[in-house]
Amino acid sequence: MSLKNTDTYWIGVGDIHGRAGNAVRIPGVGIAQGLILSGDITTHGSLDDARRVMDELRVANPRVLAQIGNMDSTAISGWLEQEGLNIHAEARELAPGVGLIGVGWSSPTPFATPCEVPDATIGNWLDAVHDRAEDWEQLLLVVHTPPYGTRADDLGGGHHVGSPAVRAFIERVQPVACLTGHIHEARSQDLLGRTSVVNPGMLDHGGYALIQLRDGQLSIELKTL
Repeated sequence: MSLKNTDTYWIGVGDIHGRAGNAVRIPGVGIAQGLILSGDITTHGSLDDARRVMDELRVANPRVLAQIGNMDSTAISGWLEQEGLNIHAEARELAPGVGLIGVGWSSPTPFATPCEVPDATIGNWLDAVHDRAEDWEQLLLVVHTPPYGTRADDLGGGHHVGSPAVRAFIERVQPVACLTGHIHEARSQDLLGRTSVVNPGMLDHGGYALIQLRDGQLSIELKTL
């Protein structure tokens, strides 16, 4: 698909883990409205590591919105907040009538990573941020942890490790689109009710999401370099 300056779209990416080089290779990235990152900027990385990644992303597109995943640190989240880039537990208008709500971190994993919280906390964050977004007709949900029981959280062989709280929120609210990540093996596009769910996998492996607004309708599509 050919993208033009007149098209309204954003590029969504998932787990970067310190390797942002593929961002500049995404078709049309430079004229997109911005880059949206669902989490895991680093892998147990420092604030300097996160700054380097964000600098690389800004070469591809100067407008970046991001949140931490479970492999990042609270210091990185604080820096994103200071820079005005943070979307964790935040609501932002993308266009008239179209909003973004974000929740980063992750529910518990077997690996005791830096930023994990009980699944109920993920649900509480989602409910709180949604209270500030109910006036928007269309919503893009950006969550690091994918909804439970979908293609986006399947480790393989039907072994699902996503968030029941995220699933319950999507089933109740039915945002138009959901950008997620966390489970690298589960690069996919799925449908949960009316919500299109995309997990692009690791950026280093070439996956990304095209989030478009055409004729007033928001959509999301899985793409691969």
